[in-house]
Amino acid sequence: MPESFSLKTRSVNTNARAGELATAHGVVRTPVFCPVASQATVKTLTPEEINGLGLHMLLSNTYHLYLQPGIKVIEKMGGLHRFMGWDGPILTDSGGYQVFSLANLRRINDDGVTFRSHIDGSEHSLTPELAMRYQESLGSDIAMVLDECPPHNATRAEVEVATERTSRWAERCLKAATGKKDQSIYAIVQGGAYSDLRRRSAKDLMSVGFPGYAIGGLSLGEEKSTTYEMIDAAVDCLPEEKPRYLMGVGSPEDIVEAVARGIDIMDCALPTRVARNGAFFTPSGRINIRNATYREMAGPVDSTCDCYTCRTFSAAYLHHLFAARELLVYRLATLHNLRFISRLMENIRESIADNDFSSFRDNFMSTYRPTDERTRIEQKEKWLRRQRGESQG
Repeated sequence: MPESFSLKTRSVNTNARAGELATAHGVVRTPVFCPVASQATVKTLTPEEINGLGLHMLLSNTYHLYLQPGIKVIEKMGGLHRFMGWDGPILTDSGGYQVFSLANLRRINDDGVTFRSHIDGSEHSLTPELAMRYQESLGSDIAMVLDECPPHNATRAEVEVATERTSRWAERCLKAATGKKDQSIYAIVQGGAYSDLRRRSAKDLMSVGFPGYAIGGLSLGEEKSTTYEMIDAAVDCLPEEKPRYLMGVGSPEDIVEAVARGIDIMDCALPTRVARNGAFFTPSGRINIRNATYREMAGPVDSTCDCYTCRTFSAAYLHHLFAARELLVYRLATLHNLRFISRLMENIRESIADNDFSSFRDNFMSTYRPTDERTRIEQKEKWLRRQRGESQG
């Protein structure tokens, strides 16, 4: 069956909404968070475990799968769902962000991008037409157009060029698609930190017509207030009846604020990435289990959590495992963080259905302590440098 979206409830006093996204591989309730399975796996977890956490839709990345093991291999194995043993919906990114984050390893023109693999340095090309062909071969439920994602500190002139190119590429992607009945194509709104460019991008893409619209190029190092302003600018121009997907944003406070602004779908590697570094989400904010304060803590990391980790192990045990660098702890931390996000989404959907989202948002934001803004930006810059293969200094 083709992907379709239906709104069920709208929040009072905010733009939050709840709905259902129907795909060939099942129906998911929105707002929904997609764990990142860039290389056909959510790191450390099995598909059965992910589903058991209450997370029913994943994101995979065309760039990574193209380089390893190769699109043809996955196609020969019966497509991405069968290859990775996941029978729920899959959304695939085109790989545009990964290509553009390569910086000195790529060249771009209106036709597409030539880049060098971060694995072995071999040269490859990616065009809108190839991005569609690869994603059709993967068999994802939702495929993203190829876009140009400028860095957060790009000049207005650079952002304007990237935004216009993204619109042209989106139209080429739609024309290149073969009309695969069980795959939808989503466009991506760009525009950097410029509200007028965000609105222009959204309107240009709407004039072409897509089943859904994503908002890209955010949470790349800009201030949170800028992120929220750009979401508002794009959402104001997007059609009410189509799903809205915010790419790469996944901290708990940002999820709540994105939903308040009318976002239906989100993805981010943050919950799993910080888990592997000892960070656990709790109702009062992120804690670092490596800290000495947890060395003799007999209770769980989060007494309100129903995940396997919190039901079974003490914070002291987790502290010990990280100190000993035992592999088990990466699984346990990932299980907890993804269950935290899953429970957050469940509570959000319930509050929207009960017309109580505004109170839920106020209560959540009054108790959850976000990561310090300066620290967050520094951490993001370090991660971006690692993505580009630059020295950490």
